[in-house]
Amino acid sequence: MTVTEQRLWTSPDQRVLIEELDRLHACLGGEPAAESVPADGSRLAQLVEVFRLTGFERDVLLWCAGAELDGRFSRPTFGAALAALDAGHWDALAHAAPLRHWCLVDLGPGPGLVDRPLRIDERVLHHLTGVTCLDARLDGIVTAVPAGAGLVTQAQADLAGQLAATVAARPGRMTVRLDGADEQTRERVAGHVAAELGRLLLVVPGGQLPAVGPDAALLARLVEREVALLGALPLITDAPAAFVAQLGCPVLVTGTTAADVERTVPSPTVADQRELWRQLTGPRDDIDETAASFRFEVAAIETIARDLETGSLDTGGLHHACRVRSRSGLAELADRVEPYAAWDDVVLPPPALDALRDIAGQVRHRTRVYEQWGMGSPRGLGVTALFTGESGTGKTLAAEVLAAELDLDLYRIDLAAVVSKYIGETEKNLKRVFDAADASGAILLFDEADAIFGKRGEVRDSHDRYANLEISYLLQRMETHRGLAILTTNLKSALDRAFLRRIRFVVTFPFPDPAARARIWQRMFGPKVPIDGLDWRLLGRLQLSGGNIRTIALGAAFLAAAADEPVGMAHVLAATRREYAKLDKTLTDTEIGGWA
Repeated sequence: MTVTEQRLWTSPDQRVLIEELDRLHACLGGEPAAESVPADGSRLAQLVEVFRLTGFERDVLLWCAGAELDGRFSRPTFGAALAALDAGHWDALAHAAPLRHWCLVDLGPGPGLVDRPLRIDERVLHHLTGVTCLDARLDGIVTAVPAGAGLVTQAQADLAGQLAATVAARPGRMTVRLDGADEQTRERVAGHVAAELGRLLLVVPGGQLPAVGPDAALLARLVEREVALLGALPLITDAPAAFVAQLGCPVLVTGTTAADVERTVPSPTVADQRELWRQLTGPRDDIDETAASFRFEVAAIETIARDLETGSLDTGGLHHACRVRSRSGLAELADRVEPYAAWDDVVLPPPALDALRDIAGQVRHRTRVYEQWGMGSPRGLGVTALFTGESGTGKTLAAEVLAAELDLDLYRIDLAAVVSKYIGETEKNLKRVFDAADASGAILLFDEADAIFGKRGEVRDSHDRYANLEISYLLQRMETHRGLAILTTNLKSALDRAFLRRIRFVVTFPFPDPAARARIWQRMFGPKVPIDGLDWRLLGRLQLSGGNIRTIALGAAFLAAAADEPVGMAHVLAATRREYAKLDKTLTDTEIGGWA
């Protein structure tokens, strides 16, 4: 049975291949050579055009294909091809010539070059027969992504259109680097660039590529061959410069590789996010608040919307779902503080309380002022507050109250995890903290901030220089941070003056006076605690901060529980003596006179 009698071969590409094999068989049989005119648009014609094959090289490739598909053909050698085919030329099998450079044919073992059998590459054979697949040697390295897959914002789609026009205008070798947004978003934009060009997107993770050497050269050649066979556009993430340099086609990259064209992919604005939430979840009452509080890329918004729709997120609504979804970014460098305090728990002078309420108001209404009223700028979009005062005066408690009021997560930054002795690592850690906080809308709490926000000193050696650079970088990020950052310190005078200029609110937490201490004592014993004869006015005489009062109140409660009695003045006195001993303080007659 001849190939032409096999009725299974019915696709246009297969019919073209059959006709060409029949033509070649007749030529090898001594018949007058017919002119080869493969149909325009066929895969054979594509191979000839893209790889610039001569007529002789085309027929060598067809003979190799015939040896695999049709029993009429023996496996050719290069010598047999030179003898039997017209216009044979010796350099057709040179290493730099198309047949071997593009790995279209392989040389089998043999005593000499002309006697070595020729075999068509498996991937090329599949392509000629109409089968679409990736080269097996690229399995796990290259992923084909349908062009235009994934939702993008209008600004991202506009960028994709601009880049597509740039690539179309320069069909030769060109490198376009995508910065900004996250890796998934950049891949989506690359997919839309490919869609604008009518191509498939090939994603190549640079971390899986060898840097240099024969393996890297072979992979680069195979990737470029796939680009030609599939009509694709490659995207190499975290691209090694040496690998990209070996490609002769337009390529999109991410990372730090030098490029002919560089573009920043914009993240969704608040307005973009608001529209995406409405599009994916329908109208909801909490969309405006959610869009103002969180900074998500499109893929994350899609995931949360899908989880809400399927019920896989057991949440109290969209805003809470976003809080849960955004927590992972800060988990390594910060401890999440679960806020339990409310406004009634804060005992402060009216000016300090007013300042705290102003902070909450600015965070809540920042979208209206910055975006709707046009008063925003790239600098100073966030709200930064400094809480200064002695230990135990309620600074952390106030931060909890603000987190509860704004329905945002509160993270206490672990300075030991952030500050590094290695040059540049502190800045990297701070960048991770602020980037994650920008995305999650979380409130950052830097306890004892003077440890890292201290004054810049005179440069005496390289360590001083890099320490000053860390502070300068921190000042810059504080200005561009989009959320609420709270810093607490017992030593306001130790902070860098340039840093203080960038603080929007400075709230002083004074040591409580007797009346304030009495109110604090009263709030420490809730309605469920059994008490007997506690005199708040007398307890207010104790020269203690709110933190110390809480410790004593808790100790007194345990003493009373152990005695199976209501909490009384005797229990408070015993707990107070222990706390004073811990603090190396002495109880004075003024403090305990009249009740001890």
